[in-house]
Amino acid sequence: MTNEVPYRIKSIAEYHELRGYTKPEHPLISLVRIEEAKYMIDKSLVLDFYSISNKRGLSGKLKYGQQEYGFNDGAMFFIAPNQVFKVEHNSTDETADQPTGWMLLIHPDFLWNTSLSKNIKQYEFFGYTVKEALWLLEKEEKTIDSIIQNILQEYYSNIDKFSKQIIISQIESLLTYADRFYNRQFITTEKANHLMLERLEKLLNNYFKDDNLITKGLPTVQYIAQELNISPNYLSSTLRVLTGQNTQQHIHDKLIETAKQKLTNTNSSISEIAYELGFEHLQSFSKLFKAKTALSPLEFRHSFN
Repeated sequence: MTNEVPYRIKSIAEYHELRGYTKPEHPLISLVRIEEAKYMIDKSLVLDFYSISNKRGLSGKLKYGQQEYGFNDGAMFFIAPNQVFKVEHNSTDETADQPTGWMLLIHPDFLWNTSLSKNIKQYEFFGYTVKEALWLLEKEEKTIDSIIQNILQEYYSNIDKFSKQIIISQIESLLTYADRFYNRQFITTEKANHLMLERLEKLLNNYFKDDNLITKGLPTVQYIAQELNISPNYLSSTLRVLTGQNTQQHIHDKLIETAKQKLTNTNSSISEIAYELGFEHLQSFSKLFKAKTALSPLEFRHSFN
């Protein structure tokens, strides 16, 4: 986040007023349609209440703590009280976006004296530590929308002694399903990431085996990302999470691995090896090799003799 001082919204009624919604039916809980908002809030916010939303068709990104989430294709977001967030739009023209979806606002006081008052803290997706929004499959979205309709129906019904518990039970169901869907997403993402790592390893191996490396030069991050059919930023961000290294560091590691093989298995000079690996200058190769191994190429070769 920037050094911008976040604006605190203390009540659900205040949030309604800022976004141009009608007055909420209940001071401690509200369910609104995203498309009915009249105004955007282009600043960092801190809410005194929970926010659960499903947004579609809104081009931009959500900054939550230090994380950024794109949501052009729709996603669920879970924001806890006292957490800093900001929605950044790609366009300053409010008519450029035609967002749809819903937002459920829940004040902690509404949960008072219910099982959810304590249990809501067990859902980790409300915290900064979760680094991705919840992307719903079509059948999952239907399940969530069904629960939202139940809450909506109760929200606009005449309030009686059963209303609160009925709404609480629906919120509990929504959070339980969200927990299940997040688990599915993490498993799916993990498999996809491991497949991406395998493809990256194969791609780099083949690249450095190519006899034409002298004219091709070292592979760039842009080239690797293009071959894997993903964006350079996404590739580096994913690699950092999985391995602690970005794409450039992976390229250098594969380069050093190849250089070690040539230094130990061939009689080529250091200059020839540097040239074969796509370096125009021997000093550049020697500097990178020593930075990675704490030895010069010649010292490394001598250590095997």
